[in-house]
Amino acid sequence: MINKRLLIKKLLSHNDENSFFDKKQKISFSSKDGKAKFLKHVCALSNSNPNNNSYIVIGVEDEENKIVGIDFFDDSKIQNLVNAYLNNPPKITYENVLFPRLPRNKVIGLVSIYPNNSITSLSKNAWKYKKNTIFYRRGSNSMPFLGNQFQLRNTNQAIVADIEKNARNNIQLTLDGVFNFINNHKEIYNPQYKVFNEQFVLCWAGERKIINGQEFFSRVDIELINEQVKLFFSALDDVQISYNNNTYIVEEYIYLGLEKQEKYYPLEKTIINFKNNGKHNIVKEFLFEPPVFNEEIMIHIYNNCNLIVQKIVQKKPLSSTEQEDVLRLPTNYLICYLHGFLDVVENLKKAKTYIKSLANNNTYIKYNEALRIIRKVKYA
Repeated sequence: MINKRLLIKKLLSHNDENSFFDKKQKISFSSKDGKAKFLKHVCALSNSNPNNNSYIVIGVEDEENKIVGIDFFDDSKIQNLVNAYLNNPPKITYENVLFPRLPRNKVIGLVSIYPNNSITSLSKNAWKYKKNTIFYRRGSNSMPFLGNQFQLRNTNQAIVADIEKNARNNIQLTLDGVFNFINNHKEIYNPQYKVFNEQFVLCWAGERKIINGQEFFSRVDIELINEQVKLFFSALDDVQISYNNNTYIVEEYIYLGLEKQEKYYPLEKTIINFKNNGKHNIVKEFLFEPPVFNEEIMIHIYNNCNLIVQKIVQKKPLSSTEQEDVLRLPTNYLICYLHGFLDVVENLKKAKTYIKSLANNNTYIKYNEALRIIRKVKYA
């Protein structure tokens, strides 16, 4: 079992960017160019490593290898994105890896690209990259192939195998991980752990609450200690947790609706299956059925949100009522998106800097949550 934090350290310590490893300070999946560049790198690394794993490490300052971290990213639909844009898409995973010096809400992103021994290319246009383009790695660059016939070559199998071997987990790392988790969570968040199949150690913490007779947890952290991977992080939404000897289930809810009409909606169920062969798999079931509100009311909310964003862009002062409405802007725009106003994503992004500067930090958290849910709905 590979300790992903140790793997990232090995990659950063012993290798510059090359044909099996790339690093980025951040990646944007919400912009056309950001999404296209990510697909380009996945394509190039897959073609340059047909018989072994490749990796992209996200949250690292390029020049000095400084670990700066990024926000926790829910990866549940990232394979769908790769499948939608690539011919012979490789299997990929996105994991949120823990580093003790980072703030609680920051992680290092690790994209693992698994070998498929087939030539990967774009199946459709993506930003400025044309359909059927083949990319490959030349040193630290992902380049388009301009020749007549691309040939798969594998030159990294031994070095990648050695890096992965030296990143394997051990008892001390596991014990240290459990103690660190328990000590870094206050008693109010009920930190605890469970061993599954005598091999996997899962830690979780969350503030317990009873709603309509049912147990929920908020501000939830769930970590697979053996791999130093954060499996779940909840800033605002609530979850229900259940488990047995082999399975751990998280059902996520969001509190959504117009003012004074909010209620809980099931969003997604995550099932973690721990197997006897030292492996585990994660299955996600999308549950969301969006609320439906009066069309005239939604048009009014949509126009009001657009007016506020327009004033923010033009740096005009907001009225006291508009300042209150800004606090609900991410949620209202999310509901508008669910009612077919698909341009709200770009409008919401125009207000990002303003929202991030607000004293009320919950509004920026709601901004990120709105984009996360939109992404889930889009690729469901």
